[in-house]
Amino acid sequence: MVTKQKKEEVLAELTEKLRGTKGLYLMDYTGLTAAESVALRREFRTVGAELKIAKNTLVRRALKEVGGFDIPDQQIVGQTAIAMSYKDALAPSKIIKRIVDKDKKLALKAAVIEGQVFAGNQLDTISALPSREELIAGILGSLQAPISGIVGAINAVMRDVASLVEEVAKQKAA
Repeated sequence: MVTKQKKEEVLAELTEKLRGTKGLYLMDYTGLTAAESVALRREFRTVGAELKIAKNTLVRRALKEVGGFDIPDQQIVGQTAIAMSYKDALAPSKIIKRIVDKDKKLALKAAVIEGQVFAGNQLDTISALPSREELIAGILGSLQAPISGIVGAINAVMRDVASLVEEVAKQKAA
């Protein structure tokens, strides 16, 4: 039996962690063994995320207390694991997708990414989204493309001028 004090501690910890999260994933973890759960926690930590398991009533209370997580109560039933991402909001979705595709031991119930709520059946959509780093790299690549084109054009003109000067020098020498 969990004491009221312990429940309050768990609620306070969960509320504090939810305040700093960029991405939140609620999953049904019914098929996971203890060893798989430990491995999953470790994998989430490598991408700046954390996996927590708490009673559904505490999860609902924490979500309401923090606000901004408009997840329907009917999606917070059964065994619920919570993945909270503190760095890249989308990184956990790729891990969850890989596990769901491999052995179906996890099921996404709902996700909240940067304030946007996604249903569990939208895992394919979420996991296909580019991460923040991928978006930044794409934008920088787009910005650098015109610059590298200009540099290439200038280099080509300089090569042409150099070969023209060389030809004129050869003709004067002859």
